Amino acid sequence: MIPEIVVIVAVTAGLGLLVALAGLGVMRLLRERSIGVMLAVVAVVTVVATVGGVVAVTLKMIIDGTPRDIVLSVVAVGGLVGLGVATVLARRVVAASRRLVAAVHAVPPTGEFTPPRGLPAELDTIARTLDEAYERLRLGHERERALESARRELVAWVSHDLRTPLAGMRAMAEALEDGVVADPETVSRYHAQIRLEVDRLSGMVGDLFELSRIHAGALRLSRRRIGLGDLVADALAGAEPLARAKGVRLACEAEQVVPVQADAGELSRALRNLVVNAIRHTPGDGTVWVRASVRDGVACLSVADCCGGIPEDDLPRVFDVAFRGEAARSPAVDGAGAGLGLAITRGIVEAHEGAVDVVNAGPGCRFEIRLPLSA
Repeated sequence: MIPEIVVIVAVTAGLGLLVALAGLGVMRLLRERSIGVMLAVVAVVTVVATVGGVVAVTLKMIIDGTPRDIVLSVVAVGGLVGLGVATVLARRVVAASRRLVAAVHAVPPTGEFTPPRGLPAELDTIARTLDEAYERLRLGHERERALESARRELVAWVSHDLRTPLAGMRAMAEALEDGVVADPETVSRYHAQIRLEVDRLSGMVGDLFELSRIHAGALRLSRRRIGLGDLVADALAGAEPLARAKGVRLACEAEQVVPVQADAGELSRALRNLVVNAIRHTPGDGTVWVRASVRDGVACLSVADCCGGIPEDDLPRVFDVAFRGEAARSPAVDGAGAGLGLAITRGIVEAHEGAVDVVNAGPGCRFEIRLPLSA
């Protein structure tokens, strides 16, 4: 004869399985409904499985009469209590989700999201994630606005810088074409000036092209092991004519071996931009120092000038596109470009997994490039 406990387990397990399958089917049909409905279904399934098992067992073989009625009453009351608790919990979860949705809808155009308090753990995690996402979006919008402002400023500067030499070249070309200028000395001077302006415009166009490649991520580096000492020597040799014309002294100090893995041409351009920038902003009889060294396991290239320093408020913007600072640091008639040199330097250095910054030091400021050392 089969033990009664086995019969009880078999009956309750069978009924529980049937009720569970029915509940899963209902939840699948209601999968896109409120989470409160889902919790109600779970509570109903639990109560029905329990009550069904008890009823089946008491009616068949175990309890009869008044005891059966008492057991059924207790189970019924317990089921109602469970349904009540599930309903309250469902209402709280629905209310919390609605508060979260309302907080999302209340986000202002500035993107400042305020997570509601007192949410269940899972919804609180979602709220914190939303807060982080909105913060990233806000920072992205700020960067986009800054880039758009820089683009507008760049267009304004480039338009101004192109208009002046083009107007001068046009006037000289018309004078030569109309025969207004005939003496050989003036004609030769006009030709030299036109060529000088063409070289300047070519340099500006080259800077614009380089900057566009950097911003588009199209800068391709051909890296090899090079020594920064040789790079410093080449940069100083290229800047010597400009320094001599301004009466600025160039000095260098380089350790014997400072190896890095870099594109020699691009890194040389970055350093040359810093040196030329320092020469232009250093008064006559001043000195520009270029140093190459190793500090804390990092290769360092520094360029120090005698420009008198940069206003503290302008230091974070020095490497922005087209930034020139105050009028005293604006390019004059020495062929300066459109304020792209430092922006190009930063792009090239960052493409080498390095960093560049500027600080006021001594009689001027010091630009410093830091690069990983070659193994």
